Amino acid sequence: MQRKSTILYIMLLLLVAVFIIGCEDTTQNETGFSKEEENQEEEVGPDQPGWKVDTSPITFDWYVNFSWFTTKWGHNVVSDYITEKTGVRINFISPKGNESEKINTMIASGSLPDFITIGWWEDGFEKMIEQDLVLPLDELADTHDPYFYKVTDDAKLEWYKQEDGHVYGYPNASSSPEDFDRYKDIKPSNQTFLVHKGMYEAIGEPDMRTPEGFLNALKKAKEHFPEVNGEPLIPLGLHEFTSEGNDSLEDYLQNFLAIPMEKDGEIYDRKTDFEYIRWLKTFRQANEMGLLAKDIFIDKRSQMEEKIAEGRYFAMLYQRSDMEAQQKLLYAKDPDSVYIAVDGPANSNFDEPTLPADGISGWTVTLISKDVKDPERAIRFLSYLISDEGQKDVFFGKKGVTWETVDGEKQFLPQVLDQLQSDRGAFNQKYGASYTYWMLMDTNKYLEWSPEPIDPIKQPIEWTKGKTVNFSEYEGIDPTGTSGAGIAAGKIDEEWGRVLPLLLLAESDEEFDQLFRSFLEKREELGYSLVEQHRQKMFEENQEKLNE
Repeated sequence: MQRKSTILYIMLLLLVAVFIIGCEDTTQNETGFSKEEENQEEEVGPDQPGWKVDTSPITFDWYVNFSWFTTKWGHNVVSDYITEKTGVRINFISPKGNESEKINTMIASGSLPDFITIGWWEDGFEKMIEQDLVLPLDELADTHDPYFYKVTDDAKLEWYKQEDGHVYGYPNASSSPEDFDRYKDIKPSNQTFLVHKGMYEAIGEPDMRTPEGFLNALKKAKEHFPEVNGEPLIPLGLHEFTSEGNDSLEDYLQNFLAIPMEKDGEIYDRKTDFEYIRWLKTFRQANEMGLLAKDIFIDKRSQMEEKIAEGRYFAMLYQRSDMEAQQKLLYAKDPDSVYIAVDGPANSNFDEPTLPADGISGWTVTLISKDVKDPERAIRFLSYLISDEGQKDVFFGKKGVTWETVDGEKQFLPQVLDQLQSDRGAFNQKYGASYTYWMLMDTNKYLEWSPEPIDPIKQPIEWTKGKTVNFSEYEGIDPTGTSGAGIAAGKIDEEWGRVLPLLLLAESDEEFDQLFRSFLEKREELGYSLVEQHRQKMFEENQEKLNE
């Protein structure tokens, strides 16, 4: 009996001791971190990658506002390697239909996923900030991750600073003026005028820079190649028509014509430029001659991709990167069936095109929601992705698996490179490298790291080099949102989207002129003066930001 009491007494003492030791070793009741983790926390500073403090498993929801983005996280080398390294998994979400409707619905709900990636020009970007749905990245960095300031570009932070002094989004595919000057000789543009190589050579490689030469080439192509694999030839391809117009017939055409963005310090109305009207009338004449297929007015991107892969277009004023996969398919069947870049529409002086490369605004911006499940891990993961280390991991993947160092330079392994150059879709699925996850990609790093492009991708890229200009000071000057200027701009854009196809379908130049005059009158009624004032003000502010 005495022995049993002694044993119970000893067990009681052991339990008390364990409890006391546990209380001393873990302070998670108060801070959520062990002593070891707290010590690591204290070491975090401007030179210490914050993500290394905590690599426990966590999953973030990441919304990407592009319906075509369907890539998942996991089961490829890059995403698995990053998860293994940082503990972070991503659940990507993208809209299944109209992007604007989806993001506006999410904003109206007042609740957003952890991360959001959206085009910088989209209304949703400003709305999320105005409605306090996203967190200031600078405040998150000040509190949780000063390393953020080491890996980000001061010029880009200044560019995206809002009126309240905070920065809410960080761009991808962005070049500061300093970046642009450093890489301008090798920096390509995405805007190209493309022709079907075999057809173009068969009709004598005509000069298509003048309206006469342009129309004659389309006519010859249709006469010599009325059908492609039993389907009618489409003499000219353009980007899809939307409710607000057509990229090919606006910025692309204006840039090929080297129409200035401003004159004598005043933002210029490019739509009323003589050269632009002259070429819009050329497209109208093309339709009158039966050279504009009805397809171009109704086809969406997926339908265009199918027709590109079939080689059904003769010429295209189009974005070269959007058709790389189709180019490879065509090249595999017949190298003469690919599309090559040539000199396209030009102004009366035959000035070189002024084509845009990535400016300081970049392509998209990534934000962190106020509802983010772990603000510390979120800002630290963002810093990691922006950092050179993160860029390397997202581009190259895992050493020994996707890349090795050869002669002092990182290079994809031969089998990986072969997959990248032959089948990008399969490459993304298996390896996930070369910026498959492009949300924070640094395109200047891409210029340094990317393997030399091969046929048929190389020629259109090389054609654009030397023709690129920096449009940064004109970026973001168009009004958006619910301001008077923003509402006016939205209505004017919709009116232009309605009128533009009618201009091409007009039966005569006189009808074209009447439609265009009516558009100009209508836009004045809708508040064009407010839009002009806003654009000029923002242009001047941009100049100040870039010259600071």
